[in-house]
Amino acid sequence: MATRCDIIHFFIFSIALLSLLSSSSSSAVNAASKPHAFILPIEKDPKTLQYSTSVEMGTPPFTLDLVIDIRERFLWFECGSDYNSSTYHPVRCGTNNCIQAKGTDCITCINHPLKTGCTNNTCGVQPFNPFAGFYVSGDVGQDTLSSAHSTTRARAPSNLHVPAFVSSCVYPDKFGVEGFLLGLARGKKGVLGLANTAISLPAQLATKYHLQRKFALCLPSTSKFNKLGDLFIGGGPYYLPPHDASKFLTYTPLVTNPHSTGPIFDDDPSAEYFIDLKSIKVDGKTINVNSSLLSIDKQGNGGTKLSTVIPYSRLHSSIYRPLVNSFVKKAALRKMKRVGSVAPFGACFNSRRIGNVPAIDLVLGGGVEWRIHGANSMVKVNKKVQCLGFVDAGLEPGSPIATSIVIGGYQMEDNLLEFDLASSRFGFSSSLLLHNATCSHFRVL
Repeated sequence: MATRCDIIHFFIFSIALLSLLSSSSSSAVNAASKPHAFILPIEKDPKTLQYSTSVEMGTPPFTLDLVIDIRERFLWFECGSDYNSSTYHPVRCGTNNCIQAKGTDCITCINHPLKTGCTNNTCGVQPFNPFAGFYVSGDVGQDTLSSAHSTTRARAPSNLHVPAFVSSCVYPDKFGVEGFLLGLARGKKGVLGLANTAISLPAQLATKYHLQRKFALCLPSTSKFNKLGDLFIGGGPYYLPPHDASKFLTYTPLVTNPHSTGPIFDDDPSAEYFIDLKSIKVDGKTINVNSSLLSIDKQGNGGTKLSTVIPYSRLHSSIYRPLVNSFVKKAALRKMKRVGSVAPFGACFNSRRIGNVPAIDLVLGGGVEWRIHGANSMVKVNKKVQCLGFVDAGLEPGSPIATSIVIGGYQMEDNLLEFDLASSRFGFSSSLLLHNATCSHFRVL
């Protein structure tokens, strides 16, 4: 017969067991609901050829359509009188967040109301407009970042929600600067920075959700029929119907330029993404260029980087001319008929005589090759003419500090590109069209 003591012990054991099971169940649910990655849609503007995505900032949520710039250090946006967020907090001068943002000054508001985007003793940075080519002073602040259009890689999907997200806002006409959004596609409110910094969107999401320190781009080649690309943050799999495109990736090291190459120069290494281009081939034959231009010298000159804000790749004159000459010779062997040039391109052809276009191979560090097929090399300028989609950047010997090759958006479209910051490597798929896949697809949220 059970004693009173036995009953009490059994009761205590039962409660402990239920508590343990409840705790385990709760942990399992939390593990299942923890996002593995986030996906944001990418839209291509048909007029400016800019790529953008949408997020929401503040409380109540304020929609921001932002141009994607992989070289910008942080997210910045214009915050006017219609942006009044109850969760906005300015980042004060000298704080850890200000140091992370590499604040350059301490902002006070003179002849402006003290409000969001204009507060005293606030950490200041210099947001850069890559299309108009200028920058002004912007406030650093914290607010809730969210997106009703994002999806997550988790068993229990949830929308993007990041409290105390660090960004910079610029008050319209602040300090007498007008038209700070000049050059951005119509309706865009700022720039989404994806550079290798502590306060870029991938870095902050990785810290908040313990994600992998990587992001991937799949830039759409069209804006027709509401087809969108993808910005993946946190790693794969990268599902692009009908494939997980991760299996198509080939990797090469990311290269660090020890000198700042942004619009605002400092003593830190560049936050932009450089790759080690060894040589260029056209139809399997290496073109003859000054190989020293392909390396980064002691002053930070030379090398090859990637950009989402220029539409077509720009090459140093000493590299551009041999590329065009070689391409034209190979095109002639394929019976492609050359016609008059159409600016800004140097080699154009009759569309009716274009068939199998010469392939361009970028030979990269690690002995791998990034092949650029006709879909990424030939640009349709009108019904009758297509042109080689590379641009002469000038930069003759003796020119100021500059990068020799900047790979532009057109050459990256319909390619899956992974930026693995933890392993310092760059993954590329070459054209997904060869695998019956594309970055321009209908998005199912």
